[in-house]
Amino acid sequence: MANKTPAKTVLLVASGDLRLSANQMCWPEQEKMENELKKIVSLLGYKLKRAHSFKKNEGHGFIDSQKEGMEIFSKIDRKAPLIVAEAVWQYSHHLLAGLISHEGPILTVANWSGTWPGLVGMLNLNGSMTKAGVKYSTLWSEDFSSDKAFQKNLEGWLKTGEVKHATSHVRKYAPKKAPARAKKVAEKIAADLDKNKAIMGVFDEFCMGMYNAAIPDELLFPLGVYKERLSQSALLYEMSQVSNKEAEEVYKFIEKKGFTFHYGKDPKTELVKEQVIEQCKMYIAACRIGDTFGCEAIGIQYQQGLKDLCPASDLVEGLLNSSDRPPVKNAKGEIIKKGLPYPHFNEVDECVGLDAIFTNRIHRALGQPPETTLHDLRWGDWDQSGTTDEYVWVFLISGGAPVEHHEGGWKGSHGYRQPAMYFPAGGSTLMGVAHPGELVWSRIYVEDGKLKLDIGRGKAISLPEEETKRRLEETTPQWPIMHFVSYGVSRDQMMARHKANHLNVAYANTAAAADQCLYAKAELARQLGIEVSICGTNAKGEKI
Repeated sequence: MANKTPAKTVLLVASGDLRLSANQMCWPEQEKMENELKKIVSLLGYKLKRAHSFKKNEGHGFIDSQKEGMEIFSKIDRKAPLIVAEAVWQYSHHLLAGLISHEGPILTVANWSGTWPGLVGMLNLNGSMTKAGVKYSTLWSEDFSSDKAFQKNLEGWLKTGEVKHATSHVRKYAPKKAPARAKKVAEKIAADLDKNKAIMGVFDEFCMGMYNAAIPDELLFPLGVYKERLSQSALLYEMSQVSNKEAEEVYKFIEKKGFTFHYGKDPKTELVKEQVIEQCKMYIAACRIGDTFGCEAIGIQYQQGLKDLCPASDLVEGLLNSSDRPPVKNAKGEIIKKGLPYPHFNEVDECVGLDAIFTNRIHRALGQPPETTLHDLRWGDWDQSGTTDEYVWVFLISGGAPVEHHEGGWKGSHGYRQPAMYFPAGGSTLMGVAHPGELVWSRIYVEDGKLKLDIGRGKAISLPEEETKRRLEETTPQWPIMHFVSYGVSRDQMMARHKANHLNVAYANTAAAADQCLYAKAELARQLGIEVSICGTNAKGEKI
């Protein structure tokens, strides 16, 4: 039986990665963050106590499995105030069982760093607890010791067990505001989904503990969307059936487009052509399996199922999401989705997959660019170059974005080896810097047993090369980046409201067209029974 926690004592837990190398690499930063947090809690008159110890034999102090998380929580006072502190990417299911059972106040806390993505890990945990119906509060800060607002909110939580953030930027969607054309497009798509249905292909669910990313089937059925559960083992087998000649044809297509692969000699740490050829085989195999099962969109888990068996899936994912991509023929000799993206949802985030189906249909119907991708809400910072006085987010995804999103398209895109710490088998990314333009961002999530959609407007901007380089070096320079400015949503408002580490983005040709796309998606979601909230404003600062 757990011992009762003394008065004014707060327990701390920290979830980490499944991969030992990542936990060992990131532990010093986590330890530094915890020590800083401990000092602030002490200054506020409380004691912060770790609920689990440093593991000397492993070289870190993270909870690194669901099993370990259950064991630790079985010994924790359920009524004690609890802080989940994260300076790193973490797997939410390591803690979820314990957090669901916990009866005391819960606070998630993250650092604000691009290099050490605690805020990404925290957002995933927040989304997972939201889906699970766990009550929690959340805080973040660049510097715990000097951030007075953070300290005030932390003190409030210590005294009351709750922190409330301003979310005045969020409004319930009003259908009467939607233009007639947007409504007509939404009605047509909703009717088609009701009659003909749609299939979402899932190559193994539940990537990296992201409980929030799996949509219960019964919430999809009323939408006319159904999952085809596919196996990554089948994908690996299908790759073995792709000839070297076919893979070389895909490779030559990419090279002729002007794409630059950055090769080395040591496959353990550098990109080599053999890895890329395997990725070309995966691209062909994924197209054919998806076509065979009639999938409108597909998602490949990769982590953890394939990371030790074949190169990364990210180049494949970027190719799939591009309209200008290598042609692949099915068994009938027909080119699969000729001239169109084959929407892919990274890390089998099914909320992204559903959104991609909506986005692809809506943008094509409205004559707008159909390419879409998810990004991590990785980090943000004020521009250091003096180009803009607006707050600029760093949207980053783990290696694959459509070439149409990049400055220079194919010629402006690059292939770098995935970081060895996370990707032992290597593989190329599809890296580029997003071109300036008007965007619609959105996130589907599960709360109160229902599907909900948050949607808003923003733009990608260009920053000088040195500023872009600074932001890439603060994060992961091998991955595609977008310099994003949100309309009418501040940094803290986004963090307070957002229920995931991911969000979808799609371009439109003009600001007016982007508004039309937003209305059409909001209306489609509403007609399908999804609760819709509009976040922020349009490009003119007007409420949508």
